[in-house]
Amino acid sequence: MNRRNFVRQTTATTLLTTAAGAVSISKAQDNPNDRITIGVIGVGKQGVSDFTKAMRMPQTQMVAMCDVVAERKENGKKIANDFYAKLNNQPDYDGISVHEDFREVIANEKIDAVMVVTPDHWHAIPVVAAAKAGKDIYCEKPISRTIEEGRAMVNAVQANKVVFQTGSQQRSEYDGKFRIAAELVRNGRIGDIISVNIGIGDPNVPCDLPTEAIPKGTNWDLWLGPAQERGYNEILCPKAVHTHFPAWRRYREYAGGSVADFGAHHYDIAQWGLGTDDTGPVKIVPPADPEAKRGMRLIYENGVEMIHGGPGGTTWIGTKGIITVDRGRLEIIPGDLREKSPITDKDIRLENAGGRNGVSHMANWISNVKSRGKCICHEEVGHRTASLCHITNIAYQLDRELAWDPKTEKFDDAEANKMVAQEMRGDWKLS
Repeated sequence: MNRRNFVRQTTATTLLTTAAGAVSISKAQDNPNDRITIGVIGVGKQGVSDFTKAMRMPQTQMVAMCDVVAERKENGKKIANDFYAKLNNQPDYDGISVHEDFREVIANEKIDAVMVVTPDHWHAIPVVAAAKAGKDIYCEKPISRTIEEGRAMVNAVQANKVVFQTGSQQRSEYDGKFRIAAELVRNGRIGDIISVNIGIGDPNVPCDLPTEAIPKGTNWDLWLGPAQERGYNEILCPKAVHTHFPAWRRYREYAGGSVADFGAHHYDIAQWGLGTDDTGPVKIVPPADPEAKRGMRLIYENGVEMIHGGPGGTTWIGTKGIITVDRGRLEIIPGDLREKSPITDKDIRLENAGGRNGVSHMANWISNVKSRGKCICHEEVGHRTASLCHITNIAYQLDRELAWDPKTEKFDDAEANKMVAQEMRGDWKLS
């Protein structure tokens, strides 16, 4: 390497380190062979967003792209190859393999970690397989399609001692708004909590889309995977490379509707503020109107009610005040609460994976992969949040009061307990 190229590469690495935040880089990482090698499973809009964040960190090296749509995996390969070609001043760089089947990525012993950025019905099987293969995991939210899947994921991650991060980035980003709000609630600044409102959309619905011709280059059978057989529709699996979030999120066979899509963010923050990351409600009460798509009440053992519906974001109502937080706002009543009663080192302090020091959610994962620590949204956090979404959807479907045991993760209702899982198609299974 000549002097000009050396200076160029060193400068680029310095800039990337600054952009990634305060994540330490050991001397061993000067050697590309010592970087965390990552395979990406699911290279749609969110997959590209996630892996490009990780790719900018000098501790990582993207090495594989996997998608059931040929154009998407090739697009991911081009983005990564172009990035490394520019970074290394190597125009002919070609270090990314492409795959249609995620099992090839997990079987590759040269890959240290995987990013699972697939539709929700395709989270559990790759995560369990990756954990058993000893690979660290970044999995998009909500981490599961069902409560049973989520618990299996937690068990596999913990049994194999791999590092897991849920893609619930609100705990790490947005200028620390969510952490500030959760700390105020956790430390009693608005008194005893009466209720918390979760401002998100509708529960999921059965899929009724018509069958369309399968595009060339799309493996529809593999897209369905464990979900039940049905014909292709572009709304579920867009053609080629797309720039929108596909609407498979609406449908019960694949996901949890808006309840789980943004609920996985806002329920998560509600749990953080309540200090209930390892538990859940004990009673679920549906709205009086059976046609209503808002108003489900999830009641905790201490009497706090978590209500599906309200202003956007998460709103805690206490005996001494109200706090509402969303990505673009933090509203506190009374308005001078933070000035009159600031959080100090004597209070409960929540993990600061962003905000003050600028470390991103992705960097929190990478940092813990290196240190073998627990991520800010580790597997149990992700599972408990997703479970709230699933419980909400189940209660809307049955439209009756249910008791829930957060320890055994079972209802007092036989029909509800059947909905804790979904039957998997063909030979697909979690084990």
